[in-house]
Amino acid sequence: MANISPDSIPFDIVGFDLDGTLIDTSGDLAAAVNYAIATIGRPAFPVASIHPFVGKGAKVMLQRALDASGGYDEAMLTKLLPVLLDYYEQNLAIHSVPYPGLLAAMDALTAAGVKLAICTNKAERFTIPLMHQIGLSDRFASIVGGDTVGVAKPDPAPIHAMIERAGGGRAIFVGDTINDIAGARNAGIPNIAVSFGFLDGPVEDLEADAIIHHFDELAPLLAGWPT
Repeated sequence: MANISPDSIPFDIVGFDLDGTLIDTSGDLAAAVNYAIATIGRPAFPVASIHPFVGKGAKVMLQRALDASGGYDEAMLTKLLPVLLDYYEQNLAIHSVPYPGLLAAMDALTAAGVKLAICTNKAERFTIPLMHQIGLSDRFASIVGGDTVGVAKPDPAPIHAMIERAGGGRAIFVGDTINDIAGARNAGIPNIAVSFGFLDGPVEDLEADAIIHHFDELAPLLAGWPT
C-alpha cells in the first residue's frame, strides 16, 4: 500500500464496526450456532450459510438459524440462546481473522496520524476478549460495545461515545450493515460500507457515502475525501 503522508487524511478518527468489517468472525459464529442447534438434533450449517444470519445480534442469528432448520418457539429460543453465548464466549478466536488488507490499512492510517476506534453491537463480554485474543486491542483508541452505553447502533449514542473516548475530533465510520450506516448518519458523520462483510442484500442498498471492496482502498479513499 502506498504511504499516505501525515495530515493528508481530513479525519482525526476512523471508526469501525467489528464483525463483518474488521474481523471475519463467521467461522466462530457458525460453530456456536451449530453447537447450540445440535443440542436439539438440528443439522449443522456450512459456514457460508451462516453469513445471512449474522449482523443483527446473537438472538436474531439464532432465530434465523432455527427458522431455516425447522422453526422454533420462544421457549426453544430462550433455552438455546445462553447455550450459544456460553459456547461462543469460550471459543471467540478459533477461526476469526482480520479481513485481507486490514493490518496494512491500519498501519497507513496510524502513520498518517489518524486514531482508530471500534463501535460494535457485540457485547463487551465478547468484544474485549476477542480483540485481546487476536492481538489488536492496543491499536484502538476506544472500543465501544453494544452494551457499553446502554443502547446500540443505529442509535447514535455509542458512536458519539466512541468519538469522545478516542479524544474527539472529525470522524468517519466504516461498517457492513444498515445499523452501521444508519448509526453513522444519525450521529452526523460520514460513512463507508464494505462489500465483503455480513451483508443481507446488495451493498448499494445501504446507501453509504462510499463503498470499498478491499481494505487496500481505504487509506487512499480517505486521503481524497472532501474537506
